[in-house]
Amino acid sequence: MGEIGTIVVIGAGQAGYWATRTLRDKGFEGRVVLIGEETHPPYERPPLSKAVLAGSESIESTYFATEEKLAEVGIELLKNRTVTSIDRDNRTVTLNSGDTVAYDRLMIATGTRVRTLQLPGSNEAPIHYLRDIDECLALQRELTEGRRLVVIGGGLIGLEIAATSRELGCEVTVLEYADRLMARVVGPEISDHFAQLHAGHGVAVHTGVRLDRFETDENGSRVICADGTAHPADIIVVGIGAIPNSELAEAAGLHVENGIKVDEYGRTSDDRIFAAGDVTNHFSPWLNRTLRMETWKNAQDQGAAVARVMLGDETPYSENPWGWSNQFGVNLQFLGLPGSWDGGIVRGDPDSGSFSVFYMDGTKLAGVIAVSAAKDVAVSRRLMSNAMDVDPAQLADPDVSLRDLLR
Repeated sequence: MGEIGTIVVIGAGQAGYWATRTLRDKGFEGRVVLIGEETHPPYERPPLSKAVLAGSESIESTYFATEEKLAEVGIELLKNRTVTSIDRDNRTVTLNSGDTVAYDRLMIATGTRVRTLQLPGSNEAPIHYLRDIDECLALQRELTEGRRLVVIGGGLIGLEIAATSRELGCEVTVLEYADRLMARVVGPEISDHFAQLHAGHGVAVHTGVRLDRFETDENGSRVICADGTAHPADIIVVGIGAIPNSELAEAAGLHVENGIKVDEYGRTSDDRIFAAGDVTNHFSPWLNRTLRMETWKNAQDQGAAVARVMLGDETPYSENPWGWSNQFGVNLQFLGLPGSWDGGIVRGDPDSGSFSVFYMDGTKLAGVIAVSAAKDVAVSRRLMSNAMDVDPAQLADPDVSLRDLLR
């Protein structure tokens, strides 16, 4: 396929940054161009719903590197730029400025965008979304003590915002369409625990909610539910999922199916173009199926792994899915993707504030969700990596050390 002179990375988020960083760490001496649509240098997003939103950490604390540091290692950062098209025949990308950049290898790491909520009254209601730094700062200015916040969406991002806002003194209500919280990523035992956690901190949690419209007049705004219930709101935050930014790839004729379809090496249907991060629907040798993940660790690790592939390392990206959240000082971690949330094995006492729920696939451990029990995750990772047989009774018995199961 020829010598690699220039590698272009579209998207300056977690995956894009770690791809360019890995290229340099692995000794690539060619040109590296990182194209980002924001005015900020590459940064991590998880703090935006927690410490940065709370004002306890600065925006600068999220930066992976300053522009100066990137320049020192020869990474050309093109900020405030979007790529409008990819010319696969001539191997160039066209920017919104009209300029073109040639590539020998291209990585698409365009991530996702928030799913918006369109209901009657949406345009007049004080609705916020949280995806980037500017949205974080805009929301932060609104979260003052005593203000009424309604969070639409009881997933990870919605609950993190709810917890942060409550700690800032806001009156917080969470409205969730599903019949339990965080239903996509945790089992019912964990959903119940976090519903109680939020309620214990004064958050009004409502599940199984169907929204009808927003009303805004001289008396303020309200979220109106299908059953006629009205929730007054000074601020509304919508967190109902994300959509992969795969339109650029689709317009270029690449295979797109719930994201950019790539193999375990991050290759697209064009052998000179790769993709990584939230935008990919990638094949996972670990799970033996395709999936699209929206976690910072997946973005970081896949970005680095695919960068190595671009340089000739034929090691597939195969990681056990892992994610985390912090709410009201409680740490939540989940490892693996079990096929069902049924039959969870509880270890520890939920009332103590520290416990785990394990999920089996036959005699093997398929997943674990831990609440303030990080050590359980560390041991589970080894049990799963070694495909060890596990006795469910021993998992459930807190008198049995999990480390003993490794022997």
